[in-house]
Amino acid sequence: MNERAAEQKVLIYDPKKCTGCRYCEIACAMKHYGMLNPDKAHIHVFIGEKMMELEATNCQHCEKPVCEASCPADAIIKDEKTGWVTVNPMKCIGCKSCTFACPLSCAWFDVEHRVAAKCDFCDGEPVCAQYCSPAAIKVGTRAEAMEFNERRYGGRSKK
Repeated sequence: MNERAAEQKVLIYDPKKCTGCRYCEIACAMKHYGMLNPDKAHIHVFIGEKMMELEATNCQHCEKPVCEASCPADAIIKDEKTGWVTVNPMKCIGCKSCTFACPLSCAWFDVEHRVAAKCDFCDGEPVCAQYCSPAAIKVGTRAEAMEFNERRYGGRSKK
């Protein structure tokens, strides 16, 4: 990983701190859609069979985003300066190829607006992290996230 990628800001999720309150989803939906509907969020908390099986998924703003490579309309762009991967809804043709390409299923199809949607990192101030009262979501560098995940998964990053 190059130095610029290592310093890129990303979200770091600690499932041990997550309470399943879903405030992160509500804050995201309010910011992007002005509604209290967690299904509209660009981050999702999944609650397993046991309450302790909580997992949040959000766009990792990959170094080499396959969603960007799969987009025939060039509607998905990785900003070279920030590293954030965003969807330009004016260019998106709604083909859903990015939703199938993302290995983490972080790009999704907004049925109402007929375009792809995904985390845009809230222009550098992610509301999910701001409203996460147990601090299960925080902003850090990609290098910090990789280090955290290596500790979390016993010396190997989860793929």
